[in-house]
Amino acid sequence: MQTLQAMYITELSSGLKPRNLHNVQVQGPHSRSLPRHFKLAQNQSGAALTYYDISKDKLFVSKSIGIITQVAYVQAAKIFLENLYRCVPKKSTASGLSLESYVFNILYEVELPGPGKSLLIHLPPSDPQLPPASAIIQNPSPPLELPHLDYPMRMVFVWLGVDIVVQLFTCLLLECQVLLRSSDPHRLMVVAECVTSLLFPFTWPHVYVPILPASLHHFLDAPVPFLMGLYTSSDNMKVASEANLCYVDIDKCKVQLPEEIAAFPQLEAFSAEIWSVLDKYNVHVPTSEQNRNAQEIMTRSCTLPGRPQNRLKLSVHDTLDNERPPSPPGSARSEALQRIADIVRRTGVALDPNESNQPVDSYVEDLKFNNSIREIFLNRFVHIFQSYENFVIVPNQDKEDWLNNRDSMQNFDKASFLSDQPEQDRLFLWRFLESQMFATMIDNKIISTWGEDDSNLAIFDNRIKILKKRYGGENLMRSLNYEPCITAHDTQAFIDRRMAYPDFESSCPKEIMTSRTIVSRQFPILDKEVLNKTPVVNKGSIPRASSLRKGLSFKLPSGNGDKSKSTQDMSPALIAQANWTFVEKLLKDCKAKTKRMLLAKLGAEGVTLSNSNASDGAVEESTLVTSLCDFLERVWSHGLQKKRGKSALWSHLLAYQEKYQPVSKRDSYLNTDEMSRLSTNLENWSTHCTDAKLRTDLPELPTSLLFDMGNIQGMADVKTGIGMARAWVRLALEKKQLSKHLRTLLSDQNILRSQYKRLAFLRSEEEREQFLYHLLSLNAVDYFCFTTTYPSTVIPYQIVIVPNKKGTTSSANVWVVLSGTLSETNRISVPKATLNFPYKHQNLGVLTTLRIGHDNTGLYAKWMIDYIIVRNDITGHTYKFPCARWLGRGVDDGSTERLLVGTLISKKDEIEETTAVRQGGSLGRPSPRSRSPAIPQKAELKPSQIQHMLGDCVNKIVKWHYRRSSERHTTLTALLCSENGLVSCLENVFLLGFKSGRLFMGKHYLWDYFVRVKEQFENELLEELSGHKSASLERNHQETVAVWRCYCHLIEEITQSSKNLGKDGKFQLFICLSVREHLLHRMLVPMSVCKVTLEMYEETSFLRNRGLLTFLRQILLPLDELDVVLEKSVSHGISSPSSHHV
Repeated sequence: MQTLQAMYITELSSGLKPRNLHNVQVQGPHSRSLPRHFKLAQNQSGAALTYYDISKDKLFVSKSIGIITQVAYVQAAKIFLENLYRCVPKKSTASGLSLESYVFNILYEVELPGPGKSLLIHLPPSDPQLPPASAIIQNPSPPLELPHLDYPMRMVFVWLGVDIVVQLFTCLLLECQVLLRSSDPHRLMVVAECVTSLLFPFTWPHVYVPILPASLHHFLDAPVPFLMGLYTSSDNMKVASEANLCYVDIDKCKVQLPEEIAAFPQLEAFSAEIWSVLDKYNVHVPTSEQNRNAQEIMTRSCTLPGRPQNRLKLSVHDTLDNERPPSPPGSARSEALQRIADIVRRTGVALDPNESNQPVDSYVEDLKFNNSIREIFLNRFVHIFQSYENFVIVPNQDKEDWLNNRDSMQNFDKASFLSDQPEQDRLFLWRFLESQMFATMIDNKIISTWGEDDSNLAIFDNRIKILKKRYGGENLMRSLNYEPCITAHDTQAFIDRRMAYPDFESSCPKEIMTSRTIVSRQFPILDKEVLNKTPVVNKGSIPRASSLRKGLSFKLPSGNGDKSKSTQDMSPALIAQANWTFVEKLLKDCKAKTKRMLLAKLGAEGVTLSNSNASDGAVEESTLVTSLCDFLERVWSHGLQKKRGKSALWSHLLAYQEKYQPVSKRDSYLNTDEMSRLSTNLENWSTHCTDAKLRTDLPELPTSLLFDMGNIQGMADVKTGIGMARAWVRLALEKKQLSKHLRTLLSDQNILRSQYKRLAFLRSEEEREQFLYHLLSLNAVDYFCFTTTYPSTVIPYQIVIVPNKKGTTSSANVWVVLSGTLSETNRISVPKATLNFPYKHQNLGVLTTLRIGHDNTGLYAKWMIDYIIVRNDITGHTYKFPCARWLGRGVDDGSTERLLVGTLISKKDEIEETTAVRQGGSLGRPSPRSRSPAIPQKAELKPSQIQHMLGDCVNKIVKWHYRRSSERHTTLTALLCSENGLVSCLENVFLLGFKSGRLFMGKHYLWDYFVRVKEQFENELLEELSGHKSASLERNHQETVAVWRCYCHLIEEITQSSKNLGKDGKFQLFICLSVREHLLHRMLVPMSVCKVTLEMYEETSFLRNRGLLTFLRQILLPLDELDVVLEKSVSHGISSPSSHHV
C-alpha cells in the first residue's frame, strides 16, 4: 500500500495524468484500495493531505473466513462459520470455549460418514453462553441413492418458478451458453449447483463459473458452451441477442431463450409432476414479477446475520403470499396433474400438507424436497434411455488403442436409437445425442467394460435394471404413457432413517488453549501453533446407537444365483406349467398388439391410452412400431440356448444368412450394385426395343428375406445388431413381408433346434402359427415406418420416362427434380437417348412431386410425355407421375417445365401397368386424366356438380390440416395439385361460362384472363395514386386496394420467375400462392366487377351469378384460417411478400 501510494503521488507531482482515474471513480465498490480523489493544491486542507503512513497507521482490508470440505455439506459449514463469528469474545468476562477449540474439533475430531451412514457433529453455539450446537451430516449409499446435494433446491423454484427451471434445464442439456444474473452471489451459487445436479447422470463438461464479477464480463465472449453467473447489481444490463444464449435474470424472474430451442420430451406431464411435488411441500413460486417481495430481491449474503437463526428455517410464506393461485400462467396442471397425483397417492405419498405430520426441521424437509425433484428428473432419463445399452457400439480393440482413436470412432448407433423414439421427441433427442455430455457418458460406459466404473453410470444402470425388473425383465415392453416417478418414496426412507437416528456421534469440542484471547472488536488471528499440532489421541467417530443401524430394503433385481436356486427347487411339472404361462402370455400380447396397430391405423375411435383423455388422440405410428420391435425381441429371446448378441432376432437372421447366402446369390439375394444392373441382365424385359436404355418397363424386385437383409447391412448409419433388427422389421412391415419373412426364417428346424430349447415359444408349432397369422393381419394397412425413420440413408431410385409414342426421346437436355416429404434433389440430368436410369440420393421420404423440363434445344425438342415411374429399390414403393402433355415451345401451352404430382401405385396396378407396356406400349391407350396441370375438358360440368366437387376438396384440405402428422394419408401438394385437387376444381369453376371461342381465333387459356385482370387492377391503382379518384377511407375500400396490390404482385412474380412454365402451369402456381397468401376468397369480388369479366364470362358463370359467387366465397373462406406451407417444387421459390397486410 505504501509503495502504491508513493507511485501515485510521484505521478501527480510530475504533471502526468493519473492513469485510469476516471475508472477508479466510476467503479465504486469494486475498487476502494486508493482514495477516490487526490488534488495537490496550495489551498488544500490538512485533512486532505493526510495519507497512509505505514509506521503509525493501521490498514483495514476485507477479510473472510471459510471452510474447505471434500463433500459440500453447505448447511453444517454455514452454521459453523456463522456461529464461529458470533463466538468472538466481545466482553472481558466471555465464557465458553475458545475459537481454536471449535476449529481444532472440526479439523481433527470429525470424520466424514461412510456410504449410507450419518454422523452427529457438534458446532459452535449461536451465543457464547450456550452449549455447542449440533448438526447431522449424512452420506447417501450408491448405487441406491443419488449423490449428496445440500443446496436448497426449494429456493430455486421460489425464485424462478417451474417453467423457467425446466427451460434452463433444457438449455443445459442442449449445451447452450447459459448466463445467470443476480445481485446476490448466494443465489447464483444455489441456482448453478442445483440446476447442474438435475443433469444427473450426465455432468456439465464445459466452462463453469457460478460467480463471475462484473469486471470480468469480457469472459462472456467465449465461443464455447458455458454456465456463468454474472454478479452485478445493474438492473438495466443489456444482453446481446445471441442465437445460442440463455439469459436468466434471477432477481427479476425473467428468461431470454435461444432461438428455436427444442422442447423436452413429454413436457406437459413432466411439468405437472413437478407441480405435484411443489404442492406437497407447500412451495410457493412466483406468478409474476409484481408478486415478488422487495425483501426477497435484496442481497442477503453481503452481511453476516445479526441474530442467531437458521436461514433455512425461514418459511416460503415469509416472502410470498400465503394464498397460492390454483394454476399459474403457462403451466400445465389440469388433468395431467390429477392423473399423476392419483399415482403418487397410490404409492403412499401425501400431496396435501395436512395429510402428514410436518417435521419441524426445515433442513430435513429440504433434503427430502431435493431428493423428490432430482428423482423426477432422473426418472425421465431412465425412461428415455432405458434401452441405450443396446445401441452402444462396443469396440473390438484394446483400451489403449481405443483411447488413442476415440475422437474418430462412432460409439453409439444414433440412427437406430432415434428410430425407436416418438416423432415429436426426435428433434430434441437428436440434438442431445450430439452433445459432449452424452458422448462422455457413452465413453464411460465403454470404459466400464475394462473394469473402470463411473459412479454416476452405476447408479443410472441400476435404475434401469429396477425399471426392467418392474416391467418384465430384460426385454422391457415400454409404456406408451407418461410414467411418473415412484422411487422417490423408497429413497426418502433412507434419508428419514439417517436424519432421525444418526449412526455415529463425533466427540464434543474441548478447550485446548491455556490462555484465552482478550476482547476483540474484529475476528482475531487464530493461533497457528495450536491448530497445526496433530492430536495425540484420535479415536475417530464414536458409535451412538448401533441398534438403530438398520438398512431399509430397496427392491433390487434378484441375482442369477437366487434365480437358479429357485429353478432347481422347482419340479419339471411346475417348470413346464410356468413356461406354458409365458407362451400363452406372448401369444395374447401378440394378438392385442396387432389389433391395436390395426385400429390405430384405421382411425378407430376405440383406441385409447389407458385412462387418458380423448385429446391425446391416437397413439403415434412410430411408437406402436417400436413397441412391436420390442415384442419381437421378447419372442426371440424366450428359451434361448445361449445368448449370442444384444438382439436375438438379428442373431437368428445372421445364422440363416450364413447358411443360405451361397445359394441365394444365384437367385434372390442381390446387393445394391447388382440392383443397378438389373436393367441389362433380366431376360423378361420388353423385346420390342432393341436398345435397353429405351425400355420403359420395370423389372420385378426380389422379395426374399436375404435381399432385405443385404439392404439393411448396407445402411451406413445403422451400426448395432439391435438397430439392424429394428430396421429390418420396419422394412419388412412396410413391404408387407413381415409375416412371410418370419415364416421363412422359422422354417429351418435345424437352426431352431440349435439355438432354442424345446420349451421356447418359437418351437411351439401351434402357437407359432397363430403368432404368424396375427402378424399377417398387418398387411391390411400401409406403413411407411422405414421410409420416414431413416432420413440419412442413401436410397437407390429407378426412374422410367414413358413417352406417348413408344421409344421417342427429345434432342433437348432433359432434367428432373424429385421431391418428397423429407428432402428434394437438385436437377438430375437425364442421359441422352435414355428413358430409364438409376439414381442414388439421401432418403427423400414419401415422394410427392416431380418436375421435368428441358432447355428446348435441338431439332426434335418437343416431347409428348405420357407419365413417369419412379421406384424406391429398397422398399419397392412405385410412384406414378401422370403428365399426358407436351414439353416444348410452340406446342400445347408452350411449357418447357411441368410439375407432376405423384401417386403411390399398388402392386396389382404396377403389374397391370408393366403388362400393358409389354403388350404394346401406351400408344394405343387413352391418356390418363390425372395430369398436372390439365387440359380443359370439353364436357362441361353442371354448376351443382362443380359445387359438390369444390366443397369436398376444401373439406379434405381443412381435415388434413387439423390432423396429426401420423394420421395424414396424403400430402398438401396432392390435395392442391392432383386430378381432383383444389386447382382442378377451381379450373372448372373459372371455365364455367368462359367465352373462349368468341374472342380468339385459336385456343386460349385461363391465364390470359388473369393477366388482363391484373392490367385493370394496375389501372385502378394508378388512378388511386394520381388522385383522379377521390380516396375513400372506408374499410372495405382499403381492403380492396390491398387485394389489388397483392394480386398484381403475385402475377408479376409468377411472370418474372417462372418463364419456363406454360400458361396452365402459371395458373396452377397462382392458385397455390393465393391460398398461401390468404388471397383466394378475397380477390373474387374485385374480379367480378372488372370490365374484362363482363367481356369474357357469361351471366351463368360463378363470377357473374350473384348466388354462385356468394357460394364460392363462403366455401373458400375456411382456407383463410389455415397457415399453408408450400413445397419448394410447388412455389418455385417465390417467397411470401412482406409488404401487404390484407
